[in-house]
Amino acid sequence: MQRLWFKAKRYGWGWYPVTWQGAAVTLAYVASLVAASLSLLSDQEPSWEAVVGYFIVVAVLTGFLLVICWKTGERPRWRWGS
Repeated sequence: MQRLWFKAKRYGWGWYPVTWQGAAVTLAYVASLVAASLSLLSDQEPSWEAVVGYFIVVAVLTGFLLVICWKTGERPRWRWGS
């Protein structure tokens, strides 16, 4: 049986990492968001295309994270404690 990288949260909907692989995926996601933000902020006055591109990058990265969590984690559902 495959070990879960992410477990369902105890309260609310979503996941949290429980293995080093899950933590590495989460860290890579955060680092990618920081890199995208810094590249946007490096311009003195970002263009409209740069801002739209930033939001597209954020949406794609978030989509990848959700797919990885779905494939390697428990099925999420709304929870309110045990």
